[in-house]
Amino acid sequence: MIENQLFVVILAIVIGTLAAIVYSLRILVLMERRVARMDKHIELIAEKIIVEEKTVLREEKKVEGMVKKKKKK
Repeated sequence: MIENQLFVVILAIVIGTLAAIVYSLRILVLMERRVARMDKHIELIAEKIIVEEKTVLREEKKVEGMVKKKKKK
């Protein structure tokens, strides 16, 4: 009788531990997905900045060229 109760307690502890591990893994997967989404958004923002920077550089070169032409005249 006591052995059965001890067995039930040990089994409950093992099952509880396994449930905690599974829950922790679930949380880790959700966090990883969230971080991956954040990383993707950061990459998109970086790409937009690079494109915008290239556009600004082109415009600056045009303006510099126009200024040089005016100085020569």
